[in-house]
Amino acid sequence: MCERDDLARWARTGLTRRGFGAGALAGAAMACAPVEGDMAERGGAEVQRRDVSFRTPDGTLDGEFYFLASQAHPGVVLWPDIAGIRPAKREMARRLAAAGYAVLLANPYYRDVAGQQFEDFPSFAGSGGFQKVQPWRGRFTTQTKQIDNRACAQWLMTQAEVDGDRGIGVQGYCMTGSHAVVAPGADEHIHAGASFHGGGLVTDNASSPHRTLREDAHYLIAIAQNDDEEDPDAKTALRQAADAVNTTAEIEVYPADHGWCVLDSPAYDEVQAERAWARLLALYADAL
Repeated sequence: MCERDDLARWARTGLTRRGFGAGALAGAAMACAPVEGDMAERGGAEVQRRDVSFRTPDGTLDGEFYFLASQAHPGVVLWPDIAGIRPAKREMARRLAAAGYAVLLANPYYRDVAGQQFEDFPSFAGSGGFQKVQPWRGRFTTQTKQIDNRACAQWLMTQAEVDGDRGIGVQGYCMTGSHAVVAPGADEHIHAGASFHGGGLVTDNASSPHRTLREDAHYLIAIAQNDDEEDPDAKTALRQAADAVNTTAEIEVYPADHGWCVLDSPAYDEVQAERAWARLLALYADAL
């Protein structure tokens, strides 16, 4: 839904960092900070971070790597939404690392640009962000998404901070929800895919993401209520596809709007975001 009416509406209403982003992100970051239990279970270790880059068949993929140095943990690829790597996504990566995962926050636009392009979602929405990223997004196909997930998984498996005996998880939001759905079909090390208010999961194409589900993987597909209203048949197609290959898939429509999981989104819903976060941790506990 990001590419439809919401961007224009948010821009028209003058949504800016001053009006939403700075204050809301500060408050949301409190909710997203590692809870005491997370840190206590890891012996009080602090999350560390380093910038990374590595080759793929299509170029040099850049990102940020978050981890606890105390021991090796299961690897996770976190694909940001349409506004890319930025403070809100860093907060989410840090929180996941504090919960015991080695997290690669990957740049989906690496074929065209490197690093952060927008400060937050409101600045993206109000400054022609969609027009800027549209040609970058035009490079995405099921094949390129699988190329990128495979490269990320292979990179993670070479890192000392990643437990190579465990599976890898992939999660995506909005635009990259489909990245997560196709991920287990890209590499045998990827055991779980989690899509949050993802777009384009069900299409008429032979390579539609819902047709790539893998039998021995685990999936979490959290659908926004307004996305479901617009395409009510998608959840049924996803369920049928999962049942057809006898895979483990939790597919649910949440009582929240598109973007509800993202800290700096105008649709951010803390209650439902925390519920989705809990389901994510349950998915990874089962699959990785």
